[in-house]
Amino acid sequence: MGFRCGIIGLPNVGKSTIFNALTAAGAEVANYPFCTIDPNIGIVRVPDKRLEKIAGIIKPPKVTYTTMEFVDIAGLVKGASRGEGLGNKFLGHIREMDALVHVIRCFDNPDVVHLDGDVDPERDIGIVNMELVLADLETVERRFQKAEKMAKTGDKNAAQELHFYRRLRDALGKGIPARKTPVEEEFKELMRELHLLTAKKMLYVANVSEDVLRKGNGYIRQVEDCAKRDDSPSIVICGDLEAEMTELSEDERAAFLKDLGLDESGLDKLIRSGYGMLDLITFYTTVGTELRAWTVEAGTRAPQAAGKIHSDMERGFIRAEVVHYDDFINSGGIQAAKERGLLHSEGKDYQIKDGDIVLFRFNV
Repeated sequence: MGFRCGIIGLPNVGKSTIFNALTAAGAEVANYPFCTIDPNIGIVRVPDKRLEKIAGIIKPPKVTYTTMEFVDIAGLVKGASRGEGLGNKFLGHIREMDALVHVIRCFDNPDVVHLDGDVDPERDIGIVNMELVLADLETVERRFQKAEKMAKTGDKNAAQELHFYRRLRDALGKGIPARKTPVEEEFKELMRELHLLTAKKMLYVANVSEDVLRKGNGYIRQVEDCAKRDDSPSIVICGDLEAEMTELSEDERAAFLKDLGLDESGLDKLIRSGYGMLDLITFYTTVGTELRAWTVEAGTRAPQAAGKIHSDMERGFIRAEVVHYDDFINSGGIQAAKERGLLHSEGKDYQIKDGDIVLFRFNV
């Protein structure tokens, strides 16, 4: 699994439409708030041109892509942190995610109701972000009060934690998300234990109409400006067009994108941005009849990468025999790369690189 990405936003902004286009999972799409009550989950195959080129050379009987999990979460409303709408249920679903895709309505359509009557991306972004901040503020306040009581009993650890909680509480009180608050090494575990909503990486998605996609408008600029202030990435997607493209063949899809002046689909943009957000990389294995892509975090060492495949491989790790994708392609295969001295043996401290083709040696 690459990562678990929650699709969030206000009601009627096109979350389920984009989810359907990305996953073809058939989530219900309707013009009323809270159409999505229980989260819809879709497993998406990650498009991978490198994997296809490797397969074209070695021609394995089986090719397995790495995947991402997208979760379509119910629409948030103002007051969710106080229980409005689906309230805590909505916020609880977000806590389970690795990253968030915040879909913002950037199209005018009188047939699709907007809860506040008009389209205003900056206002809508502010509503969602503030509800996440308020929920986190409540979480931190509870932990602060608990630590304060323990510190009064002479607990030195609690006294140190108070400093961290106070600084985090003050930042949230100013509307600053937890991901923008510096955290010292000794407090990083405390931060993880809090499971704060605003600590998660955020990708802003401007959901536009086809006309806006072709010509642009001020709504997109609002989203881009908000994302920039938040130090977060943003992309533009036309959910309706993405849905149409799911019905097309690969050649038809390519021609359709070319006509729009685009070189990649919304799914490709989401994956690329998601990988960038979470610092993920892809490596490949060729074992038996299967060529397979795997996703790990950048900096993952060889034994832990082997453990992604099977825990026995991590426990019994001996070494990793590695050839990089570029060397593999330029050589025309692993054997030719080996003959050129481009296949190297690595030990336990080796950090897997994006594009590595790896054979793990291990004791059972």
